[in-house]
Amino acid sequence: MIKELQVVDKPSAKRRPDWLRVKLPSGERFKEVADTINEHNLHTVCSEARCPNMGECWGAGTATFMILGDVCTRSCSFCAVKTGRPPKDLDWDEPRRVADAAAKMKLKHVVLTSVNRDERKDGGAPIFAECHKVLRETIDGVTIESLIPDFRGVWDALQIVIDTPPDVLSHNLETVPSKYRRVRPQARYERSLELLQRTKNAGIRTKTGIMVGLGEEREEVIELMQDCVDHGVDVLTIGQYMQPTKMHHPVLDWVHPDQFAEYKEIGEKLGIEHVESGPLVRSSYHAERHV
Repeated sequence: MIKELQVVDKPSAKRRPDWLRVKLPSGERFKEVADTINEHNLHTVCSEARCPNMGECWGAGTATFMILGDVCTRSCSFCAVKTGRPPKDLDWDEPRRVADAAAKMKLKHVVLTSVNRDERKDGGAPIFAECHKVLRETIDGVTIESLIPDFRGVWDALQIVIDTPPDVLSHNLETVPSKYRRVRPQARYERSLELLQRTKNAGIRTKTGIMVGLGEEREEVIELMQDCVDHGVDVLTIGQYMQPTKMHHPVLDWVHPDQFAEYKEIGEKLGIEHVESGPLVRSSYHAERHV
């Protein structure tokens, strides 16, 4: 049986604790990645979502490509990606540019994600499928992780992705059910779980991620992990929420590294194959280990 952690004094949510300090992006490799992204007119979730690991990942020559543009149709209170009306048409040249950039960066594992495109019945799913196809044609032996939206529960759109499958199909739950109305109001917890289950039923490796520090209770996180087990999730990431601007949801708690370690232990004992849990963990952090 796993012992419950003792309650300890926690730092003020107004002050970022020492364990969340990160290095500023720098170095020649970082510049090369930035130049490649700009030259190919692409977006990355690293920069759009202000990821704290951007310096580490770009310095190592990796990045997470954000396809379908940089304007999201949803207004989640945690996310720094801009909200608005996306371009009317899909950019059918985008998959080629992604593949060319990935080849130039000498990537063997490519991570894709996207904004939500709720104005489209297909949610932009054909661009995911085309990216998978062109990447495999361009880079021998490439492995792919795609972090997809929920497509508003239009399962025909999900099937488009499944029919040209990535090696890992990821969809984030983001937070516990009680926080959905405030944190991701246009999403539905049960719908996201169904997407993960449908993906697993199709024989694809599944992954999801959550943030903590949004006011959730420990028991709620454990219940979410049990839901992951019940719906066939193979990989779970857990990281600290960090408020991107004053306009976004505030940080309500800085979760101690010991708590992250406990979540990892509990999740894997419940039956999740791999739990990546730590203050700086994000969905695509160490993604190459999750294939």
